[in-house]
Amino acid sequence: MSAVKLSNICKEYADGNKVIHGIDLAIHDGEFMVFVGPSGCGKSTLLRMIAGLEQISSGQLYIGEQLANDIAPAKRGLAMVFQSYALYPHMSVYENMAFSLKMAKLKSSEIEQAVQQAATILQISHLLQRKPKDLSGGQRQRVAIGRAIVRKPQLFLFDEPLSNLDASLRVQMRIELSRLHQELKTTMIYVTHDQVEAMTLGQRIAVFNGGRIEQVGAPLALYEAPANLFVAGFLGAPKMNLLKARVVQIRQQDVTVQLADGSELVVEIDGQSLAIAEQVTLGCRAEHLTLASGNSDKNDAANSLKLTVNFVEYLGDAAIVYANLENEPSVVAIKLPMESASVKAGASIQVQLPAGRCHLFDASGKACPRL
Repeated sequence: MSAVKLSNICKEYADGNKVIHGIDLAIHDGEFMVFVGPSGCGKSTLLRMIAGLEQISSGQLYIGEQLANDIAPAKRGLAMVFQSYALYPHMSVYENMAFSLKMAKLKSSEIEQAVQQAATILQISHLLQRKPKDLSGGQRQRVAIGRAIVRKPQLFLFDEPLSNLDASLRVQMRIELSRLHQELKTTMIYVTHDQVEAMTLGQRIAVFNGGRIEQVGAPLALYEAPANLFVAGFLGAPKMNLLKARVVQIRQQDVTVQLADGSELVVEIDGQSLAIAEQVTLGCRAEHLTLASGNSDKNDAANSLKLTVNFVEYLGDAAIVYANLENEPSVVAIKLPMESASVKAGASIQVQLPAGRCHLFDASGKACPRL
């Protein structure tokens, strides 16, 4: 196992295009770290720099206690699993998994033991004599992971390994990867653009945007307390509702804001850094909105909005209601249990926003502290 430390890591190409801007990050020994962000944000480039497949322009990379900037990829004690399976089509599963060990001139008995052990862990022992063309996508990805396991690396790197699989296989492979990490207890860095994968797999998540890390933390911590508008809008399905607002009152334990339709809402946050009339953004998760009723506390009873329904998405266990607020271009999503989702397109509904569940982001996009 091995910790990884990135200190002021930058990447700039010969044409002057800078794609990684001073990344500082410590990945703990045995941790499952996920890099997540939209396409082109630099997450895969950083992973390739850790692997040694991309040169580091400036900064220091430590793998364990060793400065690894100038160490050859093969000497870094890591194994990488790519989006494409990259299996040798003329070789059997056994031969694919054994290939790197043969190149390292290990004894046949050692190779046999390593391959059989990895195959058992991945539950592919019955596939060892098959060729890649005879395997499903999920089985091929297991073989690619097995090829990495047999090398017994200090560090596993995964570059969007599930992107080529269908939805049901992705769910299954997420479970397999979590189980694999628990069993091997090896440091793993996993790159994905899928925030569901990030939330379900990572012990910690680093959210990337434009070659920078916006926030690092445990999945639930990022979901419940996003540091800025980017993280708030990126994590969550549906994403957090974000509505333009204006500060009208600041008190010791809450702030009152006015929305585009003139509604005034109370948000329980520390608003000492705000100013009256400042333009801000109100945020609230779809599952925290409820249809208005008479059973609410004082703040929540006042925190209601009149919306017009334009679409209802039925998911079986719940429904997502998409609605509009007058004079507000952004669509508001409300997640309701099926028994409460009898609303139809075109209907007017009243929804409540719990004061303690709302977020407020200042003009720069930074989140105001929660109480």
